[in-house]
Amino acid sequence: MALLPVGIRFIISFSRDQWYRAFIFMLTFLLYASFHLSRKPISIVKGELHKQCTAGDGPESPFSDPSSSTRHGPTHWLLNNETDCGWAPFDKNNYQQLLGALDYAFLCAYAIGMYLSGIIGERLPIRYYLTFGMLASGAFTALFGLGYFYNIHSLGFYVVTQIINGLVQTTGWPSVVTCLSNWFGKGRRGLIMGIWNSHTSVGNILGSLIAGYWVSTCWGLSFIVPGAIVAAMGIVCFLFLIEHPKDVKCSSTLPTHPRASENGINRFRLQKQTTYSEKNGPLGVIEFSLCLLFAKLVSYTFLFWLPLYITSVDHLDAKKAGELSTLFDVGGIFGGILAGVISDRLEKRASTCGLMLLLAAPTLYVFSSVSRMGLEATIAMLLLSGALVSGPYALITTAVSADLGTHKSLKGNSHALSTVTAIIDGTGSV
Repeated sequence: MALLPVGIRFIISFSRDQWYRAFIFMLTFLLYASFHLSRKPISIVKGELHKQCTAGDGPESPFSDPSSSTRHGPTHWLLNNETDCGWAPFDKNNYQQLLGALDYAFLCAYAIGMYLSGIIGERLPIRYYLTFGMLASGAFTALFGLGYFYNIHSLGFYVVTQIINGLVQTTGWPSVVTCLSNWFGKGRRGLIMGIWNSHTSVGNILGSLIAGYWVSTCWGLSFIVPGAIVAAMGIVCFLFLIEHPKDVKCSSTLPTHPRASENGINRFRLQKQTTYSEKNGPLGVIEFSLCLLFAKLVSYTFLFWLPLYITSVDHLDAKKAGELSTLFDVGGIFGGILAGVISDRLEKRASTCGLMLLLAAPTLYVFSSVSRMGLEATIAMLLLSGALVSGPYALITTAVSADLGTHKSLKGNSHALSTVTAIIDGTGSV
């Protein structure tokens, strides 16, 4: 009898359950990465919506030295209400408030919608709910970009588009976290979700590169292409997402190793952890929600404003600034995985988050000074800041949310996980 090929032997070495879990892991990873892919273009395009002008002819960057403005020529009016100061209405002196209004519109709608989304998500099939959200998000992301092609200069148009997009994007996070938690038990949850949560950074990186490719030539495509990708992934979601292992007759938990529980120390740790969880589980939702409020504040400041900051401080064009900003997300990938590994080993998720946030505080303080010393210093600080900020952010929104959402006080109601996740992430968005 001939020996089976190496590839076939590799395939059959995994059980049916393991293949399904790997598939759901990758599918939900790609689904939510596409959400973040569509959020990133606005930060890349800000440098094109508003360009630095001469002090006497246009607005001055809040990040640059006053003397640096003299290197720009005077404002010249171009066709279609576009000037070399940017795209109307964002070429005005109050451009900071106008660009900030786009972020505020999105995040305010996202925060409010997230509280409602968790409740709605409990009552609808995840596959249908998530598919609708992705198709709608793709449509409104693309609609923002159509403002370029149809020569739209109304602030209200862009603000309303951001508001609706923020609302429909709330369908994503509770859905994917609930689905993944259904497939993976508590064993090594920190590591598994730390790796899985890198989809936010991967999505941000891809969004930066895609938006940056067109930002200087045709910024409308910086939104239309990501919008088309999100909508296409919505169709993939409808065709392939499996909400629960029981739907395909798979086991609902990962295989456990009985010998581990025979160890007295491990048994003591488990009992201690269970006692703490039983006592503080419901209150933990409030504590971690408030913790995420401050962590996400920093993370989304970088998400929406980092490319424009780099453009002003390092005097790079919008495309290069967008590419450089991806280093913050590269650091976030390693930070999320590191936080997951440490929290699994120590069995202390709160302590892990607290330590990383304490280290992040002085790092962010130093960032503004060190980043002005040159490109190399900026790169190093972006990687370090990304790891320390995104680590606890990733841990709270994934493993911690899943732990609290499957608390025994919920009496096995897996759908309640959607609400718990939405409460924590919604508070962070505030």
